[in-house]
Amino acid sequence: MSESFEDMLTGGHPNSLGRTIEVVDTVLANPERLEDLYQCYFSDDEVVRLRTSNAMKRVTREHADWLVPYIDRLTDEISKIDQASTQWTLANLFDLLESYMSAEQKQKGQAIMQHNLANHTDWIVLNNSMQVLADWSKSDPELQKWLLPHLERLSTDGRKSVAKRATKLLAKLSG
Repeated sequence: MSESFEDMLTGGHPNSLGRTIEVVDTVLANPERLEDLYQCYFSDDEVVRLRTSNAMKRVTREHADWLVPYIDRLTDEISKIDQASTQWTLANLFDLLESYMSAEQKQKGQAIMQHNLANHTDWIVLNNSMQVLADWSKSDPELQKWLLPHLERLSTDGRKSVAKRATKLLAKLSG
């Protein structure tokens, strides 16, 4: 039997990709292994979950259609994982999957990102959530109305990247 994805995604420096690319290549060559990768989200090891998020994003970039059966699971299961890397990747996945999402799925994804933008403190979660919400708000005046005060608040954030992104998005949406 081949080595499990969880074993392949374990170990090494937490900020490194480890064997993530090898896992992605395996899934791209064997789409039936996507479920094995998805199950790594439930690992007890936060580094495995981080790398799983990275791998899922890479697979989605190549074959977003493969993730369509996972959209409900992303909103219902993965959104509940209390880990910044999972939350910031969800914003990316929702953006990549937007054209495949039903109205209800998009509403759930939007609510998850709105919650994260209003409540999360991680700078990458904030940056990714505000970017996707700003993109989605171009065709949704109600979302834009909700988003603008949050962008104003974040434009004065003490972290340069958060403040700069919020300021840029405010200018783009207000202009």
